[in-house]
Amino acid sequence: MMEMDWASKFAGIYVAMYSAYDEAGNVDLARVKKLARYYVTTGIRGLYVGGSSGEGILQSVAERRQVVEAVMEEVKGELTVIVHVGANSTRDSVELCKHAEQCGADAVSAIPAIYYRLSEKAVEAHWQQMIDSTSLPFIIYNIPQTTGFKLTMNLLRRMAEQDKVIGVKMSGESTFELQQFKAAGGEHFLVFNGPDEQFLAGRIMGADGGIGGTYGVMPELFCTLNRYYEANQIEAARVLQNQINEIIKKLLSYPSLYGACKYILSLRGIETGQPRLPLLPVTSEHHASLAELNEKIEQLTARYTGTTTG
Repeated sequence: MMEMDWASKFAGIYVAMYSAYDEAGNVDLARVKKLARYYVTTGIRGLYVGGSSGEGILQSVAERRQVVEAVMEEVKGELTVIVHVGANSTRDSVELCKHAEQCGADAVSAIPAIYYRLSEKAVEAHWQQMIDSTSLPFIIYNIPQTTGFKLTMNLLRRMAEQDKVIGVKMSGESTFELQQFKAAGGEHFLVFNGPDEQFLAGRIMGADGGIGGTYGVMPELFCTLNRYYEANQIEAARVLQNQINEIIKKLLSYPSLYGACKYILSLRGIETGQPRLPLLPVTSEHHASLAELNEKIEQLTARYTGTTTG
């Protein structure tokens, strides 16, 4: 197997980009572009498009294609873009893979298909069709708490033997398992930390970076946290992770995490509409406390970076 230094191209902080709809709930391409542009100067490595935060599973193939096109038109060459192409239908996933390659995406990623209780062999075949459909690097997305499928070491090893399978987005909750995935994949195999609240723990246990949804309202804080880790300033990193976790805990107290994050962005002039049902929006009763939370994020960002979130 050819060994590639994928870390030099992909390691770092990726915002799991939110959906962007108009007031009628339709994908709004101007808003997609404005949201992507917002992240360019925050210090992140790139965007993860169409994943959980982007509500890819709730969108049609046509809508997902439109979102990728808008993102690539806006930030291609400025940010590394990983496109989540996972869908229940393997055929839809392959179509999204080919489209991502045509648009110039840097890599694709996918969960297993959901709803059906799939065997390991079925999931492997599902992913293999995507891998074989393009020349793009492929990143496994492991999130067993939502998909119901637990990635095994044996399957990971078989997948990692392929040159195009460059890493795994590890959104399971065990940092021990994260470390084991890193060991099983080999030195050049990438592992991205998924749970935002344990980013530092994931990095300490071997993650090459992180892909997260709450990064989207505090990207500068996660970039700072990553720099602390890389500079071996572990105590400073621990203190910052704890402060970030207080924000995450508050975000999780609202009707939906994405509704809360979207409202915070709207306070900064970045309109992305409401999340798509069955994900719930926040309502007027939550606005005051979310404004306070946004102010807290802005204060922390100013303290740690000397910049503002806007």
